[in-house]
Amino acid sequence: MGEHVPSPLEAERVALRRRQSVRSVLVGAASTAVLGAVLVTVLVGSPGWERVRETFFDPGVAVRVLPAVLTGLWLNVRLLVFCALGALALGLLAAVLRTLRGPVFFPLRALATAYTYGFRGAPLIIVLYLMAFGVPGLRLENTPSVLVLGGIALVITYGAYIAEVFRAGIESVHPSQISAARSLGLTYPQAMRWVVLPQAVRRVSPPLLNDMVALQKDVGLISLAGPIDAIRAAQIATAQTYNFTPYIVAGVLFVLMAIPLVAITDQVTLRAARRQSAEGAR
Repeated sequence: MGEHVPSPLEAERVALRRRQSVRSVLVGAASTAVLGAVLVTVLVGSPGWERVRETFFDPGVAVRVLPAVLTGLWLNVRLLVFCALGALALGLLAAVLRTLRGPVFFPLRALATAYTYGFRGAPLIIVLYLMAFGVPGLRLENTPSVLVLGGIALVITYGAYIAEVFRAGIESVHPSQISAARSLGLTYPQAMRWVVLPQAVRRVSPPLLNDMVALQKDVGLISLAGPIDAIRAAQIATAQTYNFTPYIVAGVLFVLMAIPLVAITDQVTLRAARRQSAEGAR
């Protein structure tokens, strides 16, 4: 079979699309450059810029404090992994409990509902203080470290938000699918495991990833409880140098840590939108 030869009309259409794409890229780059130049001119030309630069953007201070802040960031990364897994598991459990039917499950539904209502409304910093300082004040045996207690506070708080995301996904699956699964001999837990949850998780992947991005930022609040993470290391360096550049260094590292997760979130969101468009076109 010979190779496909596009018709003159198709070739012209492809060339037009290519020219439009190149033009859009050039216009976007030019407008971005102009806006950036204006912002830099206004910023650098302001009367207090030199003082601000020395206080917040000192390269020498940034280089000196970078190793200490990076060491603290490793603690944030480990805490993020622990809190993400814990919040996902707790949120999924609470969501399943809220979707149980039947009067016998009312206490479990009420407990899950009270949990999601309470911790979605409670400020995270208050929960963190209660766990990190209130629990040790009870003087119980084998009390975990402040780091673990702070992580538990993050897990409890974010688990409430994630529970509502999971619940929305579970309730978006038509009840007839559970009925069909039960008619084939599956128990209710098996129907949830093999029929409902795979569809629910796929539908709510974008908002779940957005919650992970928010959690990635909030793990920095653990510094309020005392552990030396990136934020606490920056605070110590600021107290030693009387300069706020260490906070900028910590902020930049947090942004760099978030970029891969944000990119994955955008890709998943785009893929979900394309899948919905394809299903709607059928």
